[in-house]
Amino acid sequence: MSPDDLSQLDKERLWHPFTPMGDWCAPDHDPVVIAGGEGAWLRDTRGNRYLDGNSSIWTNIHGHRHPAIDAAIREQLDRIAHCSGLGLTNEPAIRLADALVGKFPPGSLTRVFYSDDGSTAIECACKMALQYWQLTGQPERRVFAAFDRAYHGDTAGAASLGGIGTFHGRFRRTGYETIHLADPDALDRLPDEVRNTLAAVAIEPLIQGAAGMRLWPAGLLRRLREWCDAHGILLICDEVLTGFGRTGTLFACEQEAVVPDFLALAKGLTGGYLPLAATLTTERVFEAFLGPVGERKTFYYGHSYYGNPLGCAAALASLGVFDSDQTLLHLRSNRVVLESALNRHFGGHRHVGEIRQLGLIAGIDVVSDRETGETFPWEALTGARICAAARRHGLMTRPILDTLVFMPPLCVSAAEIEAGVAALAAGLADVLG
Repeated sequence: MSPDDLSQLDKERLWHPFTPMGDWCAPDHDPVVIAGGEGAWLRDTRGNRYLDGNSSIWTNIHGHRHPAIDAAIREQLDRIAHCSGLGLTNEPAIRLADALVGKFPPGSLTRVFYSDDGSTAIECACKMALQYWQLTGQPERRVFAAFDRAYHGDTAGAASLGGIGTFHGRFRRTGYETIHLADPDALDRLPDEVRNTLAAVAIEPLIQGAAGMRLWPAGLLRRLREWCDAHGILLICDEVLTGFGRTGTLFACEQEAVVPDFLALAKGLTGGYLPLAATLTTERVFEAFLGPVGERKTFYYGHSYYGNPLGCAAALASLGVFDSDQTLLHLRSNRVVLESALNRHFGGHRHVGEIRQLGLIAGIDVVSDRETGETFPWEALTGARICAAARRHGLMTRPILDTLVFMPPLCVSAAEIEAGVAALAAGLADVLG
């Protein structure tokens, strides 16, 4: 089909996520149809190339068409693409579970439960936590604590943990009973009668992604772990965004020597190739679910594509690439390159407020006036217009309202980082002068 035919058919048939579809379907809107990718680059049906500046919505780790991951998926295709995880198992799922457990201190996180995406990884952690307390004689522990501006997914339960009104406000009455707090220090001010009902506290470690790449203060995660331990409350770390090198270490919680009771993984788990999620937990939690069938302790929750062999094969290959390509070592030097480029292009700019960076994750706040901190009306879609303009300079990314996001695949070169940040700055100049 021609590029024009594809664009028109898209408007007639697809419903895109997080997208005002009236604007999308407007006659003057020309959707970008991606046709291919290689390394850190994307190519559309009209032959334009773009640096993948948000890692295909925060999923791609080692670049597109990485030969090791491609080969692993093709090899698995010669065996089987999928088999059930209900009453059956498969080698890639077994090996991946062992590899993930091996990334944590011995005896800490020991069990892996597979699902499909970040939302379901969080749903799994929440349901496990609730059932754990029921099975251990404390059913009153039924409430979750989460944080303002948190994002933990869009399924009903995961959304109830979220703290962003745009995404979660319409569905606030569904899902789990949750209290939202400004920060972990607010936990200390909870009355005993509330604290004693808490099943778990959920947090995005080190950085809140959908909040605009907002950084938590150093040491906060460690203090939260200690608070949960002191009060016998479970800790859920949502590393759907931060897992697999984004922050500079394989997992963000490593940076404060924290091991949670539940760890939710998705997005980069397969290197950004296939939908797969994993919820890791402890032997203490797992053992509460053991017993004769008549005791009804079984965890009755699961997905048809649990432990999909293709996804697990891709994930195993992605973990191998971290070693073969020395990904984390490469990332350390590129973090400095990114910091320098951000300061050079955006530091002191009259329309740039705060610049935040963690590893290869960057958020740049666009404001009407830097001196006063005045912002643009959200309806003006200033961030979206800047990112659309940056496409003309060879960068593909997506903002969070008026926070510009730059988060390329970890395979990106220093020169590509420089070019990507320059393209984003050029987009800012095109829109705001």
